[in-house]
Amino acid sequence: MPTILNGNKVRDEILAELKPRVERCLTQAGRPPGLAVVLVGSDPASQIYVRNKVKACEALGFHSVQVMPPESVSTEELLGVIGKLNYDPAVDGILVQMPLPKQVDSRRILDAISPDKDADGFHPISVGRLVANLPAPRACTPAGVMEMLRRHSIEVSGRHAVVVGRSDIVGKPMALLLLHAHATVTICHSKTPDLAETCRRADILVAAIGRPAFVRRDFIKPGATVIDVGINRLSDRAAVESIWSAAPDLAARLADFDRKHSALVGDVHPLEVEAASAFTPVPGGVGPLTIAMLMSNTVSLAERRLRLL
Repeated sequence: MPTILNGNKVRDEILAELKPRVERCLTQAGRPPGLAVVLVGSDPASQIYVRNKVKACEALGFHSVQVMPPESVSTEELLGVIGKLNYDPAVDGILVQMPLPKQVDSRRILDAISPDKDADGFHPISVGRLVANLPAPRACTPAGVMEMLRRHSIEVSGRHAVVVGRSDIVGKPMALLLLHAHATVTICHSKTPDLAETCRRADILVAAIGRPAFVRRDFIKPGATVIDVGINRLSDRAAVESIWSAAPDLAARLADFDRKHSALVGDVHPLEVEAASAFTPVPGGVGPLTIAMLMSNTVSLAERRLRLL
């Protein structure tokens, strides 16, 4: 049986290690790290993510700011919000919850965040420093994956890593972090010919393509480590029944779906990872680490701004 990589356990380890650093900010600089979260509109999934981030801030003793502009906000209005947060001395990190409404220029908004407060690691300066392997906030999900691998003593150096997906948020920074850790890296996407064959060469397979249960058993090399970054919310009962048709607890899963009217599944088929040596489940795998690394980025930004490094 493959080892299940427990993201909740790793998250708790990271947060525990951050607490004395938060306390140091308080005792030596007189204030805690501060994180501002900007949530536009009322998307239910985004609200859940933001709520979890705020809870993590409270648990660590952060100064937490929530800004919730209306769905109708314009690019210029949102730029004004970012400008105020850039000059707020109590705010060390700024996060703008994606996606933004269609009328908002997302690139302009992300570029407007001060690089010194870029908690998400998305600013072009942060990305450039990642490419050069220089210190800067790293994109939270890929950074969390690297912590998962490190804390489970999974060797990266000299291994062949395949990343399925080329997004700016996960795929590209994930490939760079693996490359800096001395893996040989292949990036795959929707135009990659014979995707399954390429994935089967991976010692470490990272699925970040945003397609539910897309990676099947014929994608997985025996003994590979499989990292499932996907979090897909299914609202179709037939899709849930199809994916878990061979599961012994199918009836319970369908009953849970009927109660919640949704179900979560990753990019990897949950019943077809038996060849792997280790894998991350969904939920409970990579997801918890994204918030943990956001907290870590914010503490590092605070330490730098408070001259505690």
